[in-house]
Amino acid sequence: MVAMTRLRETDLYPPVKAHLEAAGYTVKAEVGPADVMGVAGEDVVIVELKAGFSLTLLQQAVARQAITDAVYVAVPRWRGRAGWKAFKGNVGLCKRLGLGVLSVRPEDGFVQVHADPAPFRPRKSATRRARLLGEFARRAGDPNTGGTNGKIVTAYRQDAERIAAFLAASGPSKGAVVAKATGVAQATRLMATNHYGWFERVETGIYRLTDTGRAAAGV
Repeated sequence: MVAMTRLRETDLYPPVKAHLEAAGYTVKAEVGPADVMGVAGEDVVIVELKAGFSLTLLQQAVARQAITDAVYVAVPRWRGRAGWKAFKGNVGLCKRLGLGVLSVRPEDGFVQVHADPAPFRPRKSATRRARLLGEFARRAGDPNTGGTNGKIVTAYRQDAERIAAFLAASGPSKGAVVAKATGVAQATRLMATNHYGWFERVETGIYRLTDTGRAAAGV
Protein backbone atom coordinates (compact mmCIF):
# COMPACT_ATOMS: atom_id res chain seq x y z
CA MET A 1 0.00 0.00 0.00
CA VAL A 2 1.25 3.49 -0.79
CA ALA A 3 2.06 5.54 2.30
CA MET A 4 -0.36 8.39 2.95
CA THR A 5 -1.04 10.94 5.62
CA ARG A 6 -4.62 9.77 6.23
CA LEU A 7 -6.40 6.66 5.07
CA ARG A 8 -9.94 6.67 3.76
CA GLU A 9 -12.42 3.94 4.55
CA THR A 10 -11.96 2.51 1.06
CA ASP A 11 -8.20 2.30 1.67
CA LEU A 12 -8.82 0.13 4.71
CA TYR A 13 -10.83 -2.48 2.83
CA PRO A 14 -8.10 -4.35 0.87
CA PRO A 15 -5.87 -5.08 3.91
CA VAL A 16 -8.87 -5.97 6.10
CA LYS A 17 -10.19 -8.28 3.38
CA ALA A 18 -6.79 -9.96 3.05
CA HIS A 19 -6.61 -10.37 6.82
CA LEU A 20 -10.01 -12.10 6.98
CA GLU A 21 -9.29 -14.27 3.95
CA ALA A 22 -6.09 -15.45 5.62
CA ALA A 23 -8.27 -16.53 8.54
CA GLY A 24 -10.42 -18.63 6.21
CA TYR A 25 -13.33 -16.29 5.45
CA THR A 26 -14.94 -15.50 2.12
CA VAL A 27 -15.17 -11.72 2.18
CA LYS A 28 -17.40 -9.16 0.47
CA ALA A 29 -17.85 -5.43 0.95
CA GLU A 30 -21.00 -3.34 1.49
CA VAL A 31 -23.37 -6.22 2.17
CA GLY A 32 -26.53 -4.57 3.46
CA PRO A 33 -25.53 -2.28 6.35
CA ALA A 34 -22.17 -4.02 6.87
CA ASP A 35 -19.01 -2.38 5.55
CA VAL A 36 -17.22 -5.76 5.42
CA MET A 37 -18.72 -9.20 5.85
CA GLY A 38 -16.87 -12.51 6.08
CA VAL A 39 -18.44 -15.95 6.03
CA ALA A 40 -16.82 -19.29 6.89
CA GLY A 41 -19.41 -22.05 7.16
CA GLU A 42 -21.83 -20.95 9.88
CA ASP A 43 -19.47 -18.28 11.17
CA VAL A 44 -20.14 -14.66 10.24
CA VAL A 45 -17.82 -11.75 10.99
CA ILE A 46 -18.56 -8.08 10.33
CA VAL A 47 -16.05 -5.23 10.26
CA GLU A 48 -17.01 -1.56 10.31
CA LEU A 49 -14.43 0.73 8.70
CA LYS A 50 -13.72 4.33 9.65
CA ALA A 51 -10.87 6.81 9.17
CA GLY A 52 -10.85 7.30 12.96
CA PHE A 53 -12.71 6.41 16.13
CA SER A 54 -16.05 8.19 16.52
CA LEU A 55 -19.38 7.76 18.25
CA THR A 56 -20.91 6.95 14.86
CA LEU A 57 -18.46 4.08 14.38
CA LEU A 58 -19.30 2.60 17.77
CA GLN A 59 -23.04 3.00 17.21
CA GLN A 60 -22.79 1.23 13.85
CA ALA A 61 -20.69 -1.59 15.27
CA VAL A 62 -23.05 -2.13 18.20
CA ALA A 63 -25.99 -2.24 15.78
CA ARG A 64 -24.25 -5.04 13.84
CA GLN A 65 -24.23 -7.17 17.00
CA ALA A 66 -27.86 -7.91 16.18
CA ILE A 67 -26.48 -9.94 13.25
CA THR A 68 -23.43 -11.61 14.82
CA ASP A 69 -21.37 -11.50 17.99
CA ALA A 70 -18.21 -11.29 15.87
CA VAL A 71 -18.10 -7.56 15.15
CA TYR A 72 -14.88 -5.57 14.73
CA VAL A 73 -14.05 -1.95 14.08
CA ALA A 74 -11.07 -1.14 11.87
CA VAL A 75 -9.24 2.21 11.90
CA PRO A 76 -5.84 3.49 10.75
CA ARG A 77 -2.98 2.83 13.13
CA TRP A 78 -2.27 5.62 15.61
CA ARG A 79 0.64 8.02 15.30
CA GLY A 80 2.72 9.29 18.21
CA ARG A 81 2.40 8.92 21.95
CA ALA A 82 -0.77 11.01 22.18
CA GLY A 83 -2.31 8.96 19.37
CA TRP A 84 -1.48 5.73 21.17
CA LYS A 85 -2.98 7.00 24.43
CA ALA A 86 -6.25 7.89 22.71
CA PHE A 87 -6.26 4.63 20.76
CA LYS A 88 -5.66 2.58 23.90
CA GLY A 89 -8.58 4.28 25.62
CA ASN A 90 -10.83 3.52 22.65
CA VAL A 91 -9.76 -0.13 22.68
CA GLY A 92 -10.83 -0.30 26.34
CA LEU A 93 -14.21 1.20 25.43
CA CYS A 94 -14.67 -1.30 22.59
CA LYS A 95 -13.91 -4.18 24.95
CA ARG A 96 -16.65 -2.95 27.26
CA LEU A 97 -19.03 -2.97 24.29
CA GLY A 98 -17.99 -6.49 23.30
CA LEU A 99 -16.38 -5.27 20.05
CA GLY A 100 -13.13 -6.34 18.44
CA VAL A 101 -10.56 -3.80 17.26
CA LEU A 102 -8.27 -3.86 14.22
CA SER A 103 -5.72 -1.25 13.18
CA VAL A 104 -4.30 -0.83 9.68
CA ARG A 105 -0.78 0.52 9.21
CA PRO A 106 -0.76 3.03 6.33
CA GLU A 107 2.75 2.23 5.14
CA ASP A 108 2.21 -1.42 4.25
CA GLY A 109 -1.39 -2.32 5.11
CA PHE A 110 -0.40 -4.47 8.07
CA VAL A 111 -3.45 -5.38 10.14
CA GLN A 112 -3.05 -5.82 13.88
CA VAL A 113 -5.68 -7.34 16.17
CA HIS A 114 -5.93 -5.40 19.44
CA ALA A 115 -9.05 -7.09 20.78
CA ASP A 116 -11.40 -9.88 19.77
CA PRO A 117 -15.16 -9.66 20.42
CA ALA A 118 -16.02 -11.13 23.81
CA PRO A 119 -18.44 -10.47 26.70
CA PHE A 120 -16.99 -7.87 29.04
CA ARG A 121 -16.53 -8.75 32.69
CA PRO A 122 -15.03 -5.79 34.55
CA ARG A 123 -12.58 -6.58 37.31
CA LYS A 124 -13.55 -4.91 40.57
CA SER A 125 -10.90 -3.26 42.72
CA ALA A 126 -11.55 -3.61 46.44
CA THR A 127 -8.76 -1.11 47.12
CA ARG A 128 -10.27 1.59 44.91
CA ARG A 129 -13.71 0.96 46.35
CA ALA A 130 -12.43 1.29 49.90
CA ARG A 131 -10.53 4.47 49.02
CA LEU A 132 -13.63 6.09 47.54
CA LEU A 133 -15.85 5.03 50.42
CA GLY A 134 -13.28 6.40 52.87
CA GLU A 135 -13.17 9.76 51.08
CA PHE A 136 -16.98 9.85 50.95
CA ALA A 137 -17.30 9.16 54.67
CA ARG A 138 -14.61 11.67 55.73
CA ARG A 139 -15.79 14.54 53.56
CA ALA A 140 -17.97 16.98 55.48
CA GLY A 141 -21.13 17.93 53.60
CA ASP A 142 -21.08 18.23 49.82
CA PRO A 143 -18.76 21.17 49.02
CA ASN A 144 -18.32 20.50 45.31
CA THR A 145 -20.47 20.78 42.23
CA GLY A 146 -20.20 18.43 39.26
CA GLY A 147 -17.59 19.48 36.71
CA THR A 148 -15.50 21.73 38.97
CA ASN A 149 -12.61 21.99 36.46
CA GLY A 150 -10.09 20.54 38.90
CA LYS A 151 -11.07 22.81 41.84
CA ILE A 152 -12.22 20.03 44.16
CA VAL A 153 -12.55 20.21 47.93
CA THR A 154 -11.36 16.87 49.33
CA ALA A 155 -11.64 15.48 52.83
CA TYR A 156 -7.87 16.05 53.13
CA ARG A 157 -8.29 19.75 52.39
CA GLN A 158 -11.16 20.00 54.84
CA ASP A 159 -8.93 18.46 57.53
CA ALA A 160 -6.16 20.93 56.67
CA GLU A 161 -8.61 23.82 56.90
CA ARG A 162 -9.82 22.68 60.33
CA ILE A 163 -6.23 22.49 61.55
CA ALA A 164 -5.39 25.90 60.09
CA ALA A 165 -8.42 27.45 61.77
CA PHE A 166 -7.40 25.95 65.11
CA LEU A 167 -3.79 27.15 64.85
CA ALA A 168 -4.98 30.61 63.78
CA ALA A 169 -6.98 30.84 67.01
CA SER A 170 -4.64 29.00 69.38
CA GLY A 171 -1.15 29.63 68.03
CA PRO A 172 1.65 27.04 67.88
CA SER A 173 0.39 23.73 69.25
CA LYS A 174 1.37 20.12 69.76
CA GLY A 175 0.13 17.71 67.16
CA ALA A 176 -1.73 15.64 69.77
CA VAL A 177 -3.55 18.75 71.00
CA VAL A 178 -4.50 19.72 67.46
CA ALA A 179 -5.77 16.21 66.73
CA LYS A 180 -7.95 16.16 69.84
CA ALA A 181 -9.35 19.65 69.28
CA THR A 182 -10.10 19.28 65.58
CA GLY A 183 -11.03 15.61 65.38
CA VAL A 184 -8.34 15.08 62.71
CA ALA A 185 -6.63 11.93 63.95
CA GLN A 186 -3.69 12.31 61.56
CA ALA A 187 -3.12 15.98 62.35
CA THR A 188 0.60 15.63 63.15
CA ARG A 189 1.25 13.67 59.98
CA LEU A 190 -0.77 16.11 57.88
CA MET A 191 1.15 19.11 59.25
CA ALA A 192 4.49 17.35 58.78
CA THR A 193 3.66 16.44 55.19
CA ASN A 194 2.55 20.05 54.64
CA HIS A 195 1.04 19.47 51.22
CA TYR A 196 -0.32 23.02 50.92
CA GLY A 197 2.62 24.80 52.55
CA TRP A 198 0.42 26.03 55.43
CA PHE A 199 2.34 24.60 58.39
CA GLU A 200 5.85 24.71 59.78
CA ARG A 201 7.45 22.95 62.71
CA VAL A 202 8.54 25.18 65.58
CA GLU A 203 10.10 22.33 67.53
CA THR A 204 9.59 18.60 67.86
CA GLY A 205 5.86 17.87 67.65
CA ILE A 206 4.81 21.53 67.69
CA TYR A 207 3.55 23.36 64.60
CA ARG A 208 2.36 26.81 63.62
CA LEU A 209 0.91 28.48 60.53
CA THR A 210 3.06 29.88 57.74
CA ASP A 211 2.13 33.14 56.02
CA THR A 212 0.41 31.04 53.36
CA GLY A 213 -1.45 29.18 56.07
CA ARG A 214 -2.58 32.38 57.76
CA ALA A 215 -3.88 33.66 54.43
CA ALA A 216 -5.75 30.40 53.89
CA ALA A 217 -7.24 30.70 57.38
CA GLY A 218 -8.26 34.28 56.69
CA VAL A 219 -6.01 35.91 59.30
